[in-house]
Amino acid sequence: MPFQGRSLRLFGRGVPDSTIPVNRAPKMDKLAYTGAVAVGTVVLVPAVISVAGFTSGGIAAGSLAAKAMSAAAVANGGGVAAGSAVAVLQSVGAAGLGTATKMAIGSAAAVAYNFFK
Repeated sequence: MPFQGRSLRLFGRGVPDSTIPVNRAPKMDKLAYTGAVAVGTVVLVPAVISVAGFTSGGIAAGSLAAKAMSAAAVANGGGVAAGSAVAVLQSVGAAGLGTATKMAIGSAAAVAYNFFK
Protein backbone atom coordinates (compact mmCIF):
# COMPACT_ATOMS: atom_id res chain seq x y z
CA MET A 1 0.00 0.00 0.00
CA PRO A 2 1.38 3.41 -0.87
CA PHE A 3 0.28 5.06 2.41
CA GLN A 4 1.13 2.23 4.77
CA GLY A 5 2.45 3.53 8.09
CA ARG A 6 1.68 7.14 7.16
CA SER A 7 -1.39 9.30 7.24
CA LEU A 8 -2.90 11.18 4.35
CA ARG A 9 -3.46 14.91 4.79
CA LEU A 10 -7.05 15.67 3.89
CA PHE A 11 -8.41 19.19 4.42
CA GLY A 12 -5.73 19.92 7.01
CA ARG A 13 -6.38 16.73 9.03
CA GLY A 14 -4.46 13.49 9.03
CA VAL A 15 -6.48 10.47 7.90
CA PRO A 16 -5.13 7.06 8.98
CA ASP A 17 -4.56 4.70 6.05
CA SER A 18 -7.01 2.17 7.50
CA THR A 19 -9.84 4.48 6.40
CA ILE A 20 -8.66 4.70 2.79
CA PRO A 21 -10.67 2.32 0.58
CA VAL A 22 -8.57 -0.35 -1.08
CA ASN A 23 -9.44 -1.27 -4.68
CA ARG A 24 -13.16 -1.69 -4.20
CA ALA A 25 -14.98 -1.71 -7.52
CA PRO A 26 -17.72 0.90 -7.45
CA LYS A 27 -21.24 0.09 -8.58
CA MET A 28 -20.58 1.75 -11.93
CA ASP A 29 -17.95 -0.87 -12.75
CA LYS A 30 -20.46 -3.64 -12.04
CA LEU A 31 -23.01 -1.86 -14.22
CA ALA A 32 -20.48 -1.49 -17.02
CA TYR A 33 -19.51 -5.18 -16.86
CA THR A 34 -23.16 -6.21 -16.81
CA GLY A 35 -23.88 -4.04 -19.84
CA ALA A 36 -20.88 -5.45 -21.69
CA VAL A 37 -22.05 -9.00 -21.00
CA ALA A 38 -25.58 -8.18 -22.21
CA VAL A 39 -24.44 -6.45 -25.41
CA GLY A 40 -21.76 -9.05 -26.10
CA THR A 41 -24.26 -11.85 -25.77
CA VAL A 42 -26.72 -10.17 -28.15
CA VAL A 43 -23.94 -9.77 -30.71
CA LEU A 44 -22.41 -13.22 -30.25
CA VAL A 45 -25.56 -15.38 -30.25
CA PRO A 46 -26.39 -14.82 -33.97
CA ALA A 47 -22.71 -15.21 -34.87
CA VAL A 48 -22.44 -18.53 -33.02
CA ILE A 49 -25.66 -19.78 -34.65
CA SER A 50 -24.26 -18.88 -38.06
CA VAL A 51 -20.90 -20.54 -37.36
CA ALA A 52 -22.74 -23.69 -36.27
CA GLY A 53 -24.20 -23.87 -39.80
CA PHE A 54 -27.64 -22.29 -39.45
CA THR A 55 -27.30 -19.71 -42.24
CA SER A 56 -29.65 -17.48 -44.21
CA GLY A 57 -29.25 -19.82 -47.19
CA GLY A 58 -30.20 -22.91 -45.20
CA ILE A 59 -28.25 -25.46 -43.25
CA ALA A 60 -24.62 -25.68 -44.34
CA ALA A 61 -23.50 -29.11 -45.52
CA GLY A 62 -21.11 -30.93 -43.18
CA SER A 63 -21.72 -28.55 -40.30
CA LEU A 64 -22.88 -29.12 -36.75
CA ALA A 65 -26.31 -27.93 -37.91
CA ALA A 66 -26.40 -30.64 -40.58
CA LYS A 67 -25.58 -33.30 -38.00
CA ALA A 68 -28.26 -31.95 -35.66
CA MET A 69 -30.81 -31.90 -38.46
CA SER A 70 -29.96 -35.46 -39.43
CA ALA A 71 -30.32 -36.66 -35.83
CA ALA A 72 -33.64 -34.81 -35.45
CA ALA A 73 -34.95 -36.28 -38.70
CA VAL A 74 -34.00 -39.82 -37.68
CA ALA A 75 -35.61 -39.33 -34.26
CA ASN A 76 -38.85 -38.06 -35.84
CA GLY A 77 -39.18 -40.67 -38.55
CA GLY A 78 -37.73 -38.69 -41.45
CA GLY A 79 -38.70 -35.06 -40.82
CA VAL A 80 -37.75 -32.24 -38.51
CA ALA A 81 -40.60 -31.35 -36.18
CA ALA A 82 -41.86 -27.77 -36.22
CA GLY A 83 -40.83 -25.96 -33.07
CA SER A 84 -37.89 -28.27 -32.40
CA ALA A 85 -34.49 -26.84 -31.49
CA VAL A 86 -33.21 -27.41 -35.04
CA ALA A 87 -36.22 -25.67 -36.56
CA VAL A 88 -35.96 -22.68 -34.21
CA LEU A 89 -32.22 -22.30 -34.77
CA GLN A 90 -32.68 -22.48 -38.53
CA SER A 91 -35.36 -19.81 -38.30
CA VAL A 92 -33.00 -17.59 -36.33
CA GLY A 93 -30.18 -18.29 -38.80
CA ALA A 94 -32.40 -17.41 -41.75
CA ALA A 95 -34.29 -14.38 -40.41
CA GLY A 96 -32.22 -13.20 -37.45
CA LEU A 97 -33.49 -12.27 -34.02
CA GLY A 98 -36.25 -9.77 -33.35
CA THR A 99 -35.74 -6.79 -31.04
CA ALA A 100 -37.77 -8.32 -28.20
CA THR A 101 -35.78 -11.55 -28.44
CA LYS A 102 -32.49 -9.63 -28.38
CA MET A 103 -33.65 -7.75 -25.29
CA ALA A 104 -34.67 -11.00 -23.60
CA ILE A 105 -31.34 -12.66 -24.40
CA GLY A 106 -29.39 -9.63 -23.18
CA SER A 107 -31.41 -9.42 -19.99
CA ALA A 108 -31.03 -13.13 -19.29
CA ALA A 109 -27.28 -12.92 -19.84
CA ALA A 110 -27.01 -9.93 -17.50
CA VAL A 111 -29.02 -11.67 -14.78
CA ALA A 112 -26.96 -14.85 -15.16
CA TYR A 113 -23.71 -12.86 -15.00
CA ASN A 114 -24.76 -11.15 -11.77
CA PHE A 115 -26.18 -14.35 -10.26
CA PHE A 116 -23.14 -16.54 -10.89
CA LYS A 117 -20.46 -13.90 -10.34
